[in-house]
Amino acid sequence: MAGGRSRGDELEVNHEINVTPFIDVILVLLIIFMVAAPLSTVDVPVDLPGSNAPASERPDEPVWLSLQRDLTLSLGNAPVDRAGLAAALETATKGDREARIFLRADSTVAYGELMTVMNLLRSAGYLKVALVGLEATATGAAAATPGTAP
Repeated sequence: MAGGRSRGDELEVNHEINVTPFIDVILVLLIIFMVAAPLSTVDVPVDLPGSNAPASERPDEPVWLSLQRDLTLSLGNAPVDRAGLAAALETATKGDREARIFLRADSTVAYGELMTVMNLLRSAGYLKVALVGLEATATGAAAATPGTAP
């Protein structure tokens, strides 16, 4: 009697790797990064100037202050007027005057206007200001990086 097995009751060893669980994990990670990436950016359009300064560390939840082309201010994604800047910063930093403020200014904004905003920050008690610019690369592409102001 010839059975379905050639060598008695021994099973053949399968040397193939099952990649289905690996693909499932990769797809879940892809979805997580696709959802999380837009949440970590600021949506205020600012044309940043370039900088060749080395990038500095960025906190988990930075406080972004943007000076736009039309000289309006935005704290995060919310517009704020200059008179209410101190109160808005107090709320955003939870009263921590040692918090670093990341200041983004459009490249067309005059230097005097930038200094006016920095004076507003100083008068509100926020002395740690990081100026944000585009990192100048060899290929001509640019990426946003914060650089610390003196």
